[in-house]
Amino acid sequence: MKIITYNVNGLRSALSKGLLDWVREADPDVLCLQEIKAGREPLDVSGFAALGYQAYLHPAQKPGYSGVAIFTKQTPKAVVVGCGTDCYDLEGRVLRLDFEEFSVLNTYMPSGTSGDERQAFKLEWLRFFREYVRELRATLPGLVIGGDFNCCQRDIDLHNPKTNQNSPGFTPAERAWFAAFLADGYTDAFRHYHGDAPGHYSWWTFRAGARARNVGWRLDHLLVDAGLQPRIIGAGHLPDAVHSDHCPVFVELAG
Repeated sequence: MKIITYNVNGLRSALSKGLLDWVREADPDVLCLQEIKAGREPLDVSGFAALGYQAYLHPAQKPGYSGVAIFTKQTPKAVVVGCGTDCYDLEGRVLRLDFEEFSVLNTYMPSGTSGDERQAFKLEWLRFFREYVRELRATLPGLVIGGDFNCCQRDIDLHNPKTNQNSPGFTPAERAWFAAFLADGYTDAFRHYHGDAPGHYSWWTFRAGARARNVGWRLDHLLVDAGLQPRIIGAGHLPDAVHSDHCPVFVELAG
């Protein structure tokens, strides 16, 4: 099974830039999208249906903001929209599909970049999410967590770590959270497959030609729980996809 996570920075915008042609070629079994930015009118996902995908969406209540979606070729046993906590569910932060052998949880984590209040909201979210997943995992045969975490783990995960030690996405508290979360029994699929290879990023600011110069951050992740780790047969980034300021990230699991 190939699972791809991709922050599209607006689904309508990405579709206008040829997203469906890319999906047809990439051919994921499960596609997790973040920041779908639904408006007051429902998003048109008929193009995905034409490619054989079932669509599940969890838009934010605020138009043009946040929201997640999962497109799958395999019919899930169950679909769980949200995490049961209003302040996060109103922002469209979590969507989960349960399959026979494991579940895929798609998350779009807060960025914290708009000020101290939102950074505090993000840190509270991180505490909540870790506990939420701990409880959830006990009920599932396996779990893959994909999404835009808006966090880097290590210095090699961003171009300028020294100047960003206290920047949202790389604060000491966020790095400590990420290390603790992985210690709960998760494998970063990209690092499992590529080791400590530097220079691999999934987000670049639109400013100053950052993407062309590869001045980026690795904010998008696929984490696989320990029981599924032996099934990882491929993982990586797809930087040639340019529908967004992010690029897709994938993992392949053996059957």
